[in-house]
Amino acid sequence: MNAAAQSATDPLTDEIVGNIDLQYYGPVGFGNDTHPQQLSVIIDTGSADLWIPVGCGDCVNPQYEANASSTYTDTGNSFNVTYGSGNVGGTLAHDTIGVGSLKIDKQYFGAVTHVSSDFNDDPISGLIGLSFSSIAASGKPTFFENLIMQDKVSAPFFSVYVTRGKANGSTITLGGFDVSKAVGPLTWVPVVSKTYWTVQFDGAVVEGKNVTGDLHAAIDTGTTLIYLSQAVASSIYANIPGAGPAANYDSNFFSFPCNSNPTISLLLGGHDFGLNLQDFNLGQEADGSKNCIGGIVGMDDTFMEGFAIIGDEFLKSWYSVYDYSHGARVGFAPNINNAQ
Repeated sequence: MNAAAQSATDPLTDEIVGNIDLQYYGPVGFGNDTHPQQLSVIIDTGSADLWIPVGCGDCVNPQYEANASSTYTDTGNSFNVTYGSGNVGGTLAHDTIGVGSLKIDKQYFGAVTHVSSDFNDDPISGLIGLSFSSIAASGKPTFFENLIMQDKVSAPFFSVYVTRGKANGSTITLGGFDVSKAVGPLTWVPVVSKTYWTVQFDGAVVEGKNVTGDLHAAIDTGTTLIYLSQAVASSIYANIPGAGPAANYDSNFFSFPCNSNPTISLLLGGHDFGLNLQDFNLGQEADGSKNCIGGIVGMDDTFMEGFAIIGDEFLKSWYSVYDYSHGARVGFAPNINNAQ
């Protein structure tokens, strides 16, 4: 272990739209200067690329002034990433990147010159992907993988705490675990595919009744809701009295009586993890409606057959730890949101 190895905690901001915690973002420093430029980026465990705008004509948020950095290098190689909610394009570059006191020289990232309108709707400049570099469009190690390989972190894991309805207070800790954010022990779930932070989804327990499922589920801080196969989602709502397809929404959304209090837990890697009703209930189907929209959404198999995405709706109840050791695993501990 390098004597200089350490951990760093970065504060995150919760972007709140209505009563929805849409996404979480934090500051990352760019450039090997006395005062690196700080830009806000989405913290995303569901992708593996880092990108920021450089000379981007259709970007409305702050951009990286790359010409102010003596260590910035543009490789000229093309860089393109498509997400579930948009796409970005530009060239592959490298420079010194830092989060808190942790820095990597020659960290590769996308210097994007185009972003789709979805990203301009957000108060962020870019995105930092924290899943496995096996799925990186850049073909390069992620920022955290470089921290591990260069022995700069005291432990080969990072951990995330996200708030519920509070703009401030969320954090990501690189190389450490913040015990003040957890109110119970960690339960470890093995990663079944080192692509996303993918774990086995075995089903759910709804109102005491088992719903079977056999899906690979990505634990994704960059996704707001929970997305399961249409068949599993339908089975979950079938066990909630009065629930059914949501009116005036596409067929993937469901509603349930607002005055009901369904109990739902997800089975991940053979373990049972409860879902908080505050997060599952997205609000009324329409003004004056007695039905509310549920936060578990169906996905057509045309997206990724046998795949699921477990987003912030779940993580608001569970402090999550992403560990590259022990064959790769994700840990969940009850967090302080449910103790307040």
